[in-house]
Amino acid sequence: MDTLTRIRAFIDVVEAEGFSSASRKVGRSKALLSKYVRELEDELGALLLNRTTRQFSLTEAGHTYYRTASDILKEIDNLADLVRENNTDIKGRIRVTAPRTFADAAIGQSLIDFVVAHPDVTLEVISDDRFIDLVEEGFDVAIRITRLEDSGLIARKLSAFRLIVCASPEFLERNGPLTHPADLAKLPCIIDTNGRFLNNWRFENPDGSAFAVSVQGRLEVNSPLAAMRAAQSGVGVAILPDFIAREAIANGSLVQVLDGFISNDRGIYAVYPHRRYLPAKVRAFVDFLSQWFKAVE
Repeated sequence: MDTLTRIRAFIDVVEAEGFSSASRKVGRSKALLSKYVRELEDELGALLLNRTTRQFSLTEAGHTYYRTASDILKEIDNLADLVRENNTDIKGRIRVTAPRTFADAAIGQSLIDFVVAHPDVTLEVISDDRFIDLVEEGFDVAIRITRLEDSGLIARKLSAFRLIVCASPEFLERNGPLTHPADLAKLPCIIDTNGRFLNNWRFENPDGSAFAVSVQGRLEVNSPLAAMRAAQSGVGVAILPDFIAREAIANGSLVQVLDGFISNDRGIYAVYPHRRYLPAKVRAFVDFLSQWFKAVE
């Protein structure tokens, strides 16, 4: 048995967080994976995993070996993809992390459409609102909805998006019109705890100068969809991504207010590690998303 196979087994176990889950994921028996990892440890003369009947954890040597070995293995796989680039078939597994906002919204259909278009691809989508280290956690692509800050990653803008301040017609009828963000300090607001600024909502004056308004409310949620439903029920004012609020505004259950006080420099991005060889399957995925968003704009 070659060392590369043993390394793959070790990485599969670490990323699946256990032998049983790795066995289900890669279709190899738990006993075989355990044998490969044990052989790798014997070859290295070092214990990589502490394992009991109920759990396992990486040793210090295991942490070091995993970080370097996973990078090496990705480069080997990327090199193989590069050699096969002339083959028009797009095959294999793509690991994608995306915020729940993306996966649960209508634009999440882009992921489903990609799978339909490429029957030889397995798309593993992990919906997670925390910041993911792509290299450390073994992801091929991250979908990020943000103002993109400088990093060592490659980013491709898929679409622009706006944040919208909105409330139900009934709420606005009870509380009067909103003409300036300062009015929000006196009104109940719905706090999305996934947001970067929580109770301090950021706005811009027409001259581009920024300011914040401290807001309060009786409802805090970690989902824009939940915030939207609360706003539709008259609980308070919400700030929502336009792709979440678009239908509610169109059908009149929400009204957009304070237009012009929020900048439009945000976007939806596909982000991937800067590697010398970008796998053909990842390139195809990012290209597909780019075309998908252009078609629906």
